[in-house]
Amino acid sequence: MQKKLIDTKPYFKKPSDRFINRELSWLEFNYRVLDEANNKNVPLLERVKFLAISASNLDEFFMVRVAGLKEQVRNGIVNVSKDGKTPEEQLDKIQDKSEELIIDQQRCWIHLKDELRKSGLYIETKDNLSEKDIDNLNKFFLRNIFPALSPIAVDPAHPFPFIPNLGLAFVSQFYNEDEKKEQYSIVILPNKLDRFVRIDGAKERFILLEDVIELFKHELFPGKQITGSGVLHLTRDSELEIEDEAEDLMNHFETVVKKRRRGRVIQLKLKISNNRELDDFVKNGLDVGAEDVIEVDEVPGMHRLMELHDVNKPKLKFKPYEERFPERINDYGGDCFAAIASKDIVIHHPYETFDVVVNLLQQAARDPNVVAIKQTLYRTSSDSPIVMALIEAAEAGKSVTVVVELKARFDEESNIKWARNLERAGAQVVFGFVDLKTHAKVSLVVRRENDSLKSYVHFGTGNYHPVTARTYSDLSFFTCDPILCNDAAYLFNYLTGYSSPDNFASIAVSPSSLRSTVMWHIEDEIENAKEGLPAAIWAKMNALIDPDIIDALYRASQQGVSIDLVVRGVCGLRPGIKGFSDNIRVKSIVGRYLEHARIACFGGGAALPSEKARVFISSADWMPRNLNGRVEVMVPITNKTVHQQVMEQIMIANLKDEKQSWYLQSDGIYKRPEVSDKAFSAHEYFMTNPSLSGRGKAITEAESEKQRKKIYQLFPFEDKNKKK
Repeated sequence: MQKKLIDTKPYFKKPSDRFINRELSWLEFNYRVLDEANNKNVPLLERVKFLAISASNLDEFFMVRVAGLKEQVRNGIVNVSKDGKTPEEQLDKIQDKSEELIIDQQRCWIHLKDELRKSGLYIETKDNLSEKDIDNLNKFFLRNIFPALSPIAVDPAHPFPFIPNLGLAFVSQFYNEDEKKEQYSIVILPNKLDRFVRIDGAKERFILLEDVIELFKHELFPGKQITGSGVLHLTRDSELEIEDEAEDLMNHFETVVKKRRRGRVIQLKLKISNNRELDDFVKNGLDVGAEDVIEVDEVPGMHRLMELHDVNKPKLKFKPYEERFPERINDYGGDCFAAIASKDIVIHHPYETFDVVVNLLQQAARDPNVVAIKQTLYRTSSDSPIVMALIEAAEAGKSVTVVVELKARFDEESNIKWARNLERAGAQVVFGFVDLKTHAKVSLVVRRENDSLKSYVHFGTGNYHPVTARTYSDLSFFTCDPILCNDAAYLFNYLTGYSSPDNFASIAVSPSSLRSTVMWHIEDEIENAKEGLPAAIWAKMNALIDPDIIDALYRASQQGVSIDLVVRGVCGLRPGIKGFSDNIRVKSIVGRYLEHARIACFGGGAALPSEKARVFISSADWMPRNLNGRVEVMVPITNKTVHQQVMEQIMIANLKDEKQSWYLQSDGIYKRPEVSDKAFSAHEYFMTNPSLSGRGKAITEAESEKQRKKIYQLFPFEDKNKKK
C-alpha cells in the first residue's frame, strides 16, 4: 500500500504541547482505577478489589517503568521523551504524583473499612480486641503463624537478609542490656500465610497478619525489651536483560528470571511509628535513598487486599454473571468446525464464554481427521486447558507446533514450564525471535475433509488465558476463509522458519506492515475529507503513544476527519485543541470488565457506521513497541454479520457509554461527567443483549434488522462525521 503522506508543519513548537507524557498519563489511568474504589455505585468488596488493583498496578509501574528511568539516570542517558522531558525530569514528576496516589489509596482504605463495618465486615486493630479475642488469637498464632516465621538477627555476624520483590517483612528493634546497645531483627512474612486472620466469633471479623505478629512479638523475642517495630513492603527492578546471542533461549531465561528476583530496590513503603533509628536501619540495610521511601499509616502492600474479596458476602459483590454460549455452535451440536464452516463468528468475551476457544482445540486434539495444529502462546493459566489440549494432540500423533513467547513479562516461568511439557509430549516448540516478542494471538487447525485439507483459524485480541477471559473484554474471531487461513499459515512459517514477512494477502503484521497499513487508512480518510466525502475514524485500544500515528491523527483532524477514540489506559494525544485536534474525542472506559479488545474502523468514503467501512481487529495497541518490536496481527473483518457486530454493536456501545466513561481534556486530565443511575453502560448492555454473530437459527432476518435498529438508536450520528 502506497499513499503520499500529507506533510504539515507542527502546530506547536514545544513537544509537550503536542504530546502527553506517557508515565504521567499512566498515573492518570491508575487514578481512574482508584476512583472505582471510591465509587458508591460499586459494591463494597468490589471497591476493595479496585483498590487492590490500583496498588498492584502501581507496584508493576515502579518495577518496570520507574526502574527503567532510574537505570537511564544511572547510566547518564539524557534522551528526552516525546514530550521533551529527560529521565530525571520524568522521575521528579512521577515521585510527586505517585506519592499523592499512595496517600489517596491509604485514605480510601480508611473510608472502606468504615463502610465495611457498617455492612457487617469488621477489620479490627489490636486496640479494640477483647481478652477473649486476644486469647483465641494467641492460640491461632502459636499453631498457625509462629512455626512459619524465622526472626533473623542483623549484626556484624548476620548481614541484612534478602527480602524478595513485593515482599513484606516485620522489623523490630530491641535493647540488649548485656551489651548496652540497640539490636535489630527482621521477620520475612511468607506469601503463603493469609494477610487477613479471621477472629473467632459470630461476626465476620478480621485482623491484619502484621497486627497479629505485633500483638505477640514477645513470643518471637522472649525476654527482650522491644523498643520499636514496624512493617515494610518493597518493589524491585523486574526488567530482564536479554543476551542477543543466547544459544539456548530457555536455559538463558531460567537464569535471568532467577536474577530478577534479586533486582535493585525501586520503592520502599514503611509503616513505623516515631522511630527514626529503626527507620534508618531499614533504609541503610536495603540501600534505599530517602526519595524512594514512602511512609504509610495504614497498610503497606495493598495489593493483598484482594484476599478480602474471597469473603463470603454475596451482597457486597457484583451479581454473578453467567457467560453465554453462542447459539450458533449449539445449533451444530457443539461441533465447532461445522459452526465455523457455516459462517464466520466472533465471540465477545467475557459476555460469551472462552470455552469456545478451548472446545475448538480439544475437539481438534480428539478428531482423527485433524492433521496439524499451530498455536501462539503468550500468556495462559497455570492449569491451562489450552496447553493440555495441545499436549493431548501431540501425544495422539498429530503435528503440533507451538510458538511460546518466553519474554511475556512476569509469565516467563510459567511459559518455560509449559514449553518443557509440550516438548516432552512431542510438540515442536519454537521461541520466535530474540529481538521481537511474539504477541499475536493465532490458532490454526488443519483438517482433512473430502480428500483435501481444509484450515480453520482463530485470531484473538486477548491471551489464551481462560481465567483473565472472565474479566478482560476481548474478541475471538473464527473463520475458515481460505485467504485468512493461508495468511495464518504464512505467519507461522515466518515465526518458525525463514519465510518472508511480506507474503500476506489480507492481514497486516508488525513489524513489517501493520504500521504502514494504519497510516495508509488515516491518510485515506484525509484524502476523503479533502475531496468533500464523509471522513471518519473510530478506534479502540489499550494505549496510544506512537508519535507518528498521533501526528497523522492531528493532520486528519485539521482536514476535518471526525475521530472518536476509546483508549483505556495511556494516551499521548491531546484532543480538543482548537484548529489542531478539535475533531478528535478521546474517552476511557473503566468498570467491571477490563477493556482489552483492539478495533479500528475507517469510513472509506462513507459516514460511520457504514456497511462500506473498513473494519479491523488486532492484537496490537498503537505504541512503538507493538508496531516496531513485536510480531502483531491486524485482521480485516469482511463477513457481514461479524462486521456488523464489531462496528455497529461493540463500537457504538463503547462510544455511547456514559456510566463508566472518562473524557480526556487537552491538558491531559480526564473528567468523569455526573450521570444518573440510568445512564447507558456498555458493560450492562453487553451483559443483557446477545452478540449478533453468535445468534443461531433462532434469529430471523427481521429480528436481526430489529436488533440493528435498536443499536443505531444508541448513538446520535447526525452531522457527527459527515462533510457539511
